[in-house]
Amino acid sequence: MERVPEPEVMDGIEQARAYAQADFEAPHQMFVDLFRARFGRDVQAPVLDLGCGTADITTRFSRAYPDLVIHGVDASSTMLHFARLCIEKRGCRDKVTLIKGLIPWVVLPVTHYRCIIVNSLLHHLGNPMDLWGIIKRCAASSAPVFVMDLLRPSSSRAASRIVETYAAREPEVLRKDFYNSLLAAYTPEEVAQQIEQAGLADFFQIEVVSDRHLVVSGRMD
Repeated sequence: MERVPEPEVMDGIEQARAYAQADFEAPHQMFVDLFRARFGRDVQAPVLDLGCGTADITTRFSRAYPDLVIHGVDASSTMLHFARLCIEKRGCRDKVTLIKGLIPWVVLPVTHYRCIIVNSLLHHLGNPMDLWGIIKRCAASSAPVFVMDLLRPSSSRAASRIVETYAAREPEVLRKDFYNSLLAAYTPEEVAQQIEQAGLADFFQIEVVSDRHLVVSGRMD
């Protein structure tokens, strides 16, 4: 199935509210658990979370690594509104700073980060090389990098089955976004070509971790 791009910035209020209220317990906790399985406790601050959205993963990561300072970046003002609410609710205000900006032009307060995490951002970008470029530019030496994203199904019918399996009880706006995101996602082969083009193939490995997720992970040299 050919990739079908979707909008880069999710700025609608109903859309952002649906994401803030959705049950992402399984995939978002999997993100943190898989990161810990690969990198253990050997993680240093500051941490850069690209495409932090409503900050559910940001705050989960903060709780898993409570000594670390995290900078969460997102281009959507409405997503960041709900992110602030999440940070307050989970008591992470002193550990998490939110930054509004569009990759790759976002202005960051730190030149090099000791850890970079990214969830479900790659398939939103108009140019996927923007993500690998900012990682290459901003990752400090030996920094762990962990990118989890959706995996494009083989057909639109398969995408619909995944939506019904994992989002049957979610609002229609979220179900529609999930379907569109699956169609906009990349295959492992396409991601491999991207990291090869970015000069990162020696540092990262690609792994399919579920029927709808892939992970790119490794340490920068």
